Amino acid sequence: MAETASPQSATRAENREPVVGVIYNPRSHRNKGQDLDIAARPNVHVEQPETHQDIGAALDGLARKNIDFLIINGGDGTVRDVLTRGQEVFGANWPELAVLPKGKTNALNVDLGAPNGWTLPEAIEAYKNGNRIARRPISVVRLGKGAGGPQLEPGSGPAAEPMLGFILGGGAFTLGIQAGQDAHKLGAFNSLAVAATGVWGVAQALFGTDQNIWRRGTAIRFLLGPEREELQHGGRGDRGRRAIFLCSTLERFPAGLKIFGAGYAGLKLTVLDRPHRRVLAALPLVLAGAVPQWVKDRGFHQVQTDSFELHSEGEYILDGEAYPAGHFRVTQGPELSFVIP
Repeated sequence: MAETASPQSATRAENREPVVGVIYNPRSHRNKGQDLDIAARPNVHVEQPETHQDIGAALDGLARKNIDFLIINGGDGTVRDVLTRGQEVFGANWPELAVLPKGKTNALNVDLGAPNGWTLPEAIEAYKNGNRIARRPISVVRLGKGAGGPQLEPGSGPAAEPMLGFILGGGAFTLGIQAGQDAHKLGAFNSLAVAATGVWGVAQALFGTDQNIWRRGTAIRFLLGPEREELQHGGRGDRGRRAIFLCSTLERFPAGLKIFGAGYAGLKLTVLDRPHRRVLAALPLVLAGAVPQWVKDRGFHQVQTDSFELHSEGEYILDGEAYPAGHFRVTQGPELSFVIP
């Protein structure tokens, strides 16, 4: 979704100070007790949940204070956990949001364009006279056990609570995230980590044999839209396997990648059926958003859709964390308003 709110050159109609809630992840890469002096303000309430499970209780406490503004101080994983657990707390009445990019990866912040060094006081000030950008996260619902059968029949089992995030992937993307953790250990973060793991993965796929895990692929099916039309395989190699897939609702990506092509908005899906060496050699063109027709003919798909079903026999990644294989419905989540300077 494009930016739907114009810059707020004048102060907001409300003259009162906003009631601000902060989810502060003390384990995030660039957090070390910074900015916590702001908690002394009477209108600012800081929560430091220790575990994933604590986030729901922290959000519930902030909601009881009738917050106007929720600041998420952490990386992409913290954003995912806050949005996922916030569904039950806020329902259709989300406060306005801001993200301070304090994690190892901050893809959402790359899209929103807030400064890397943004502080809590600056974020609170932006509530009155900053810009607003609307984004809808990906909603990933794990369907019931009966839903993953050979025919993938709809409605054959109960659905779990949706997870909300912004970058979903599987196949070799799962391997790339694991390699990215090694890059983090070596001191590479954000766009540098994306570039480092991308180069490593391409090298493995180019020079490895078909037994190499980077080339083997994963058994994955995609059923697009309410009609559940199957995304056809390119026909080369094992038709039941895909090399990699990525899905996102973001519009700008780390390292300037244009993996979803140009002119696509909303829920976007990119799939590579098989890592042909000629296709991989053309990756600079693909990542720049210029995909030759011969690449598409070899099983490279770029799709815009309102929803799809995913059946994967391998783990999937949502905002940097791996989750078990299964059968899922993927749609867009609620429209959220993000504040930037």
